[in-house]
Amino acid sequence: MNISIFNTFIDQNALSEINGVFTSTFLSEGKLVKDFENQLSSELGLLNPVALNSGTSALHLALVLSEIGPGDEVIIPAQTFVATGLVVLQQGAKVVFADIDYNTGNINLESIKEKTTSKTKAIILVHWGGYPCDLDEINNFANSKNIIVIEDAAHALGASYKGRVIGSISDYTCFSFQAIKHLTTGDGGAICSRNAQKQHESIVRRWFGIDRSNSSLSHLGERQYDIDKLGFKYHLNDFSAALGIANLSSFHKRMKNRYEVSEFYTKNLSTIDGISLFEYEKNRQSAYWLFGFHVQQRDAFIRSLNEKGITASVIHMGIDRNSIFGGQDYSLINQRRFDNTQIHIPIHDGIDLEKAEFIVDTIKKGW
Repeated sequence: MNISIFNTFIDQNALSEINGVFTSTFLSEGKLVKDFENQLSSELGLLNPVALNSGTSALHLALVLSEIGPGDEVIIPAQTFVATGLVVLQQGAKVVFADIDYNTGNINLESIKEKTTSKTKAIILVHWGGYPCDLDEINNFANSKNIIVIEDAAHALGASYKGRVIGSISDYTCFSFQAIKHLTTGDGGAICSRNAQKQHESIVRRWFGIDRSNSSLSHLGERQYDIDKLGFKYHLNDFSAALGIANLSSFHKRMKNRYEVSEFYTKNLSTIDGISLFEYEKNRQSAYWLFGFHVQQRDAFIRSLNEKGITASVIHMGIDRNSIFGGQDYSLINQRRFDNTQIHIPIHDGIDLEKAEFIVDTIKKGW
């Protein structure tokens, strides 16, 4: 048996949806992108979603809409993928790393407070592995300081916090539809805004800053427009949207399976010596893009599972170690601890209870 840490799910209806795009020969952004956005809202409860070509584009656009620029500071966790930090540098702003909660991998509010200065303009939260951050507490603090909150929800499509859908809570929420995410469009993303005006601005800025809904063609056949703000080529295309629509049809069923597997893991791994499960509160629902925990003798643990064809993996050591961010920050005490003990085992659309039982039985035999 060979069990990978990630997989790519493509719904059986995808071919039919995509063939329709091929038949139409309209491959760029069109009706299907709008249909996809409408379904993200109606099926998943996302607020004012605007589909883009990547989750990274969504993060960058959120910073652009927040008017982040040189001289500003943006607080982020180091426990993330490099994209979270690189988009801040793209805007000429300074990345400030806050520490995390060792028991969840999520950014820590007290560390945010310590790192906040008069130059802090935004906080980017990362819902590590799909488990929501302390959104009420962090948003309350941010509001008191007039700081914008951006959720990096690349792992968290389908998650909820105190009964509210991730994608409906903070100033901006950014999703990824990259190949191995819960919902893939091949590559893609979306930005959600609490402000409907910001949704409109997202639509304009994702296509060069041109408001196509209000730019008619002249008698010469040229679109009439006057760009007044910098725009980008960040739009999703109909080919990708067709794949997204097809994959949305089975999203809730697939998430149910993910929850069942996570419950099985939690119940059966919680009493094993050498393993400390992450601590998840009952007032929020993780999307379980990852199933992680802390383990003793990690190298031996990885080898033991590999011998049985199971991939166990560290996923993203703290990104502060990269020279572009200034090099490893040893003041991030919990981050350094997390780096040394975190591990993740497979949880994805290819994992059913039978495979989960095989993984658990392998772990129980020791390492």
